[in-house]
Amino acid sequence: MIDKQSQRHKKRMERQKAIVDEQVQKADDDKGLLLVITGNGKGKSSSGFGMVARSLGHNMKVGVVQFIKGAFSTGEETFFRRFPNDVEYHVMGDGFTWDTQNLEQDIASAEAGWAVCKKLLQDPTVHVILLDELNIVLKMNYLNTEMVLKDIASRPPMQHVIVTGRGAPDAVLDAADTVSRIDDVKHAFRAGIKAQKGIEL
Repeated sequence: MIDKQSQRHKKRMERQKAIVDEQVQKADDDKGLLLVITGNGKGKSSSGFGMVARSLGHNMKVGVVQFIKGAFSTGEETFFRRFPNDVEYHVMGDGFTWDTQNLEQDIASAEAGWAVCKKLLQDPTVHVILLDELNIVLKMNYLNTEMVLKDIASRPPMQHVIVTGRGAPDAVLDAADTVSRIDDVKHAFRAGIKAQKGIEL
């Protein structure tokens, strides 16, 4: 019985390997990617910062611009600021929009943040740019989505851009090369557990 299962498994894996090998052979283009991580679940920024860490492992220079966040320090900011020669880190937000309660201030902060982004998007020595929580800024109409996408499209050809935040506009999803949507299945906060260092902060 075990031998038959092993044989069936081996045949399935051989078929799977043939399919994957064919896909790998066809995927021979090389270009800078626009990646979008959205959805209501936890882990969008964490995924983006995971790619930042991976890029540093390949000796790539990285730019990080954080929108919305800024009212408190986070573990990722503290960590990645340890690499000032490799990571250009900018915190441009004033905190959550329900805390600021100031539309003009939020728009001004978003515009200042985008001015920093444009410089990074024009720098061919920056290989990867993380635009953390940009989707929220676009959803709230603090920045013009068409202008943002035009600036991103004009970047150096091999520069990768990662955009995070819930509520990604359809135009951003359409422009992206890769889109991941993180679902909210369950969250400790709704059980009365506050944000934890190393997990949310």
